[in-house]
Amino acid sequence: MIRDTEQTGKRAQSKAANRQTILEAARAVFARLGVESATVRDIIRDTPLAAGTFYNYFKSKEEVFEALAVDSTTRFRPILAEVRSSAVDLETYIRAAYRAYFTFLSDENAEAIKLGTPHMALIGVRVDTPEMKAVVAEIRADLEARFDEAATGKVDTEYITAAAVGIAREMGDYMLKRRPVDVEAASATAADLFLSGVTSLGIQSKL
Repeated sequence: MIRDTEQTGKRAQSKAANRQTILEAARAVFARLGVESATVRDIIRDTPLAAGTFYNYFKSKEEVFEALAVDSTTRFRPILAEVRSSAVDLETYIRAAYRAYFTFLSDENAEAIKLGTPHMALIGVRVDTPEMKAVVAEIRADLEARFDEAATGKVDTEYITAAAVGIAREMGDYMLKRRPVDVEAASATAADLFLSGVTSLGIQSKL
């Protein structure tokens, strides 16, 4: 029984390692060639795995690209949690959250940007996954926790959260198109836009 458990654990570790190997290879290949030009064969060549092993995990290069975006969301989540734990009020939370997100996007695509990879091949954060929906729910709770009591019941926090996330998505996408990528400018502009909008609604931050 113990041996069976050990073997099951080793198989699980091996599967996780193979999947990660494919993702890392795909990230490098997409950076070099772009998603449109890259092929599954290119990805396999960058791994020590057999072609059959690749298809045990993914059906196509598009599926790998989607997995990379989901993986990015998973890795960004603890970064946002760290921002949450250190922010003292709404403004510091918003400014730190935007800076963290734009820095993450820039770092994720640093190699691709250096190689001049087409913009559409750059890897962002998926918004239509359960993981990202959980992140959005966390952001909404973060905002609500930092609104003053006078705002309770008077503002639609779903809309406000959608605005915060929408600004991040659109400005992050535009930031990656520009050269050089300017995280600080994107962060400051995004935060100023959101905070000015919140102020116009009469929302103050809890101290």
